[in-house]
Amino acid sequence: MARRAISTITGGPARSVLGIHVFHCPDVVGIVAKLSECIASRGGNIRSVDVFVPENKQEFYSRSEFVFDPTYWPRDVVDNDFIKLSKLFSAEKSIVRVPDLDPKYKIVILASKQEHCLVDLLYKWQEGRLPVDISCVISNHQRAPNTHVIRFLERHGIPYHYLPTSAGNKREAEILELAEDTDFLVLARYMQILSGRFLESYGKDIINIHHGLLPSFKGGSPSKQVERVSHRDTLQSFVQKSENLEKQCLVQAIKSYCELRVLPYQENKTLVF
Repeated sequence: MARRAISTITGGPARSVLGIHVFHCPDVVGIVAKLSECIASRGGNIRSVDVFVPENKQEFYSRSEFVFDPTYWPRDVVDNDFIKLSKLFSAEKSIVRVPDLDPKYKIVILASKQEHCLVDLLYKWQEGRLPVDISCVISNHQRAPNTHVIRFLERHGIPYHYLPTSAGNKREAEILELAEDTDFLVLARYMQILSGRFLESYGKDIINIHHGLLPSFKGGSPSKQVERVSHRDTLQSFVQKSENLEKQCLVQAIKSYCELRVLPYQENKTLVF
């Protein structure tokens, strides 16, 4: 893999907002120059550009951060300018996001009995540390009305849908209906396997967190398969460390996705800026 280093330019207009642009097109000479020209011609200023060009492939991927004054470069004109750039280079993907002006991503969270990931997401969302709106929480585990999760959801007006599953019915039709208007799904230790038909019908991205010990230790209770090799950790402390890792990874994955840092690459790989 080849990576081109682009220097960071700081500063920008006094009244500025952050814009993010990701680009995927055939690799030709002058792409970065035209990107820079597009932004500079509207009074914007580039903060950073990351570029990835695979070895032996004429493909170009980039992620740019820039600041601009929406008074002089209105949001709809930003889109039109990058559409022109996309047509110029026959781009396969060109996405612009302005976090301060665009609607937040709308998500549905799916969870099962274990709720460390679910609780962590809810509290980080409450603190404003996740740039998403939660449409609802779906679970195949029933929670009593007086539990802390249900009380939290009711306090914030987030619906909770209990959809019990069986080997012959994974309730995928109901999940699809509830997730119809979402931008992506988050599986917060949802202990059910979604079918290929579900993935095809949903047609959008899904962020999933695997247990911190997978794939080395498979099954529903991988921590119990670990053999103790030292006295530094008890089984309980080891489980706690694994859960903390899962929470951190899931939150970071959501943030990275919302910041356009995660792109599909080839058929079964992911490009992370």
